[in-house]
Amino acid sequence: MSKEANPPRLAENEAKAVARMLRVSPQKLNLLAQLIRGKKVDRALAELEFSRKRIAHEVKKTLESAIANAENNHGLDVDDLVVAQAYVGKALVMKRFHARARGRASRVEKPFANLTIIVREVEAQANA
Repeated sequence: MSKEANPPRLAENEAKAVARMLRVSPQKLNLLAQLIRGKKVDRALAELEFSRKRIAHEVKKTLESAIANAENNHGLDVDDLVVAQAYVGKALVMKRFHARARGRASRVEKPFANLTIIVREVEAQANA
């Protein structure tokens, strides 16, 4: 009477990596996710390497993790990988208070975000 095993949620030619609790707002992280979405992984890594955004380093680490998962766990060819999906989700928001004039206080919200990157192996197009 054991439960059935969960079916794999990814296709045979896909691999995934998730970065949780990144200390950046989801809106700012989504700008970098849009930058790499749909590109070949070598091009996406180059764009993240030279991006001036502070969180680009963490996004690059997540992309490298997805590439390593594809190579080691799924046996995919690194040269044929494309960033199939890159999406951002909300995590918790820390609430802090900032002292203001005349004994008042303002709320300071410090948001966190999650990043999921899925890479897919595509067939190399023949140059005819």
